[in-house]
Amino acid sequence: MTECKPEQLEFHALGKRPVVAAFDGGMISSGGGGLLLREAEVRTGILARLTEQFTDDRDPDAIEHTVLDLVGQRVYALALGYEDLNDHDRLRLDPLLAAVVGKADPSGADRLHPRDRGKALASSSTLNRLELTPEDAKADARYKKIVAHPAGMDALLVDCFLDAHPTAPRSIWIDLDATDDPLHGNQEGRFFHGYYGHYCYLPLYIFSGEHLLCARLRASDIDAAAGSVEELTRIVARIRARWGQVEIIIRGDSGFCRDDIMAWCEANDVQFVLGLAKNKRLLKQIAEAMGEAERLYQEHGQASRVFDDLRYRTVDSWSQERRVVAKAEHLAKGANPRFVVTSLPATRADARTLYEDLYCARGDMENRIKEQQLDLFADRTSSHTMRANQNRLYFSSFAYVLLCAVRRLGLQGTELARAQCGTIRLKLLKIGAQVRISVRRVRVSFSESFPGVELFRQALHNLRGGPPGVIAT
Repeated sequence: MTECKPEQLEFHALGKRPVVAAFDGGMISSGGGGLLLREAEVRTGILARLTEQFTDDRDPDAIEHTVLDLVGQRVYALALGYEDLNDHDRLRLDPLLAAVVGKADPSGADRLHPRDRGKALASSSTLNRLELTPEDAKADARYKKIVAHPAGMDALLVDCFLDAHPTAPRSIWIDLDATDDPLHGNQEGRFFHGYYGHYCYLPLYIFSGEHLLCARLRASDIDAAAGSVEELTRIVARIRARWGQVEIIIRGDSGFCRDDIMAWCEANDVQFVLGLAKNKRLLKQIAEAMGEAERLYQEHGQASRVFDDLRYRTVDSWSQERRVVAKAEHLAKGANPRFVVTSLPATRADARTLYEDLYCARGDMENRIKEQQLDLFADRTSSHTMRANQNRLYFSSFAYVLLCAVRRLGLQGTELARAQCGTIRLKLLKIGAQVRISVRRVRVSFSESFPGVELFRQALHNLRGGPPGVIAT
């Protein structure tokens, strides 16, 4: 077959020298750092365990892409910054991504059908079966036969958190929060949310530090705390099955200050620190503290805080009286009172410590949600059904878990030890690389001018430095 000459691209000249270019550089990938993702997977087995949460009813003699291949391709691509399925119609040509996935022949020369030669990876139409297969699909279905099991994936998120600790900690904080996932189509479960001002889903996220424990997609016509007790019940049970003596403290804003959540905590030996919306009765109880805060502001001209400790019970919605900590604050714009309800006694944390050191620390969870939605594309929920969009959220979640493993295991002691996922991708994963494939080996050549050479070497050394399967903190 006659080879066509690639179209030449012309740019503004550099002095008297023309600047021309063409897409003729051979097998070059922009995701060379994806090899570090593969090392993290070899070390932890996260994606291998995720694959076990699918039932594959396809004829094994008629397939070229295993579920592990498909799951790996989808999750690795998300981690590398490719959010959409249709990206894979070009990505399937990328030999380096094929090597990361684990294809024996990254060139794709061994594909069965001539039309697929040179395309080692799956197309978007094959990948979407991971998301679109209904839960009741059987082996006699025509196309969609790969059934996802959400309960197994929920449990795996918690297991990845547990495996990240060589020994049980004395106590753990579990943070809950809800956020909006804007929708622009007619997806199942689409409702208008008055607070956010648009049509959206209202996913529930549960984290412990940087570790994701739950990512539950929900319609937005519900209370922000809906389903929290059910999620906490399964998560806490799984944690205590391995760490029987660990102290568990949940934390959330006033959207989670619900009597059923607090009563469940009290019945299950779980502590809580939750925001509490202000009302006239609470403001009346801290009137003296608010007056003192205003006096201090007038005296010093700076924001002033006075803390108070009180006992409080609602008129009819709470089952019992509870400890409430108040922050009586006065700013240049006026009074700014805040309240927190807790099961922790004053001997454990005084009012100031409980608010400033313990409750306010929940703000870091918002950074983790931003990583999920902005860096790992958890808001790409454009499929019609809730089930398919939940599956997309799972893939985003495990891409986050895998990148966290790179950060925790590979970047410990480096300048990126606390970097966000997007920064890790930009500085470590998106590296131009030339791929040369021979019978004996796959050789990857990186740019000699890459500024993160030593960081990359250190990350690889760290990821390969420990025995497989053992995760250090």
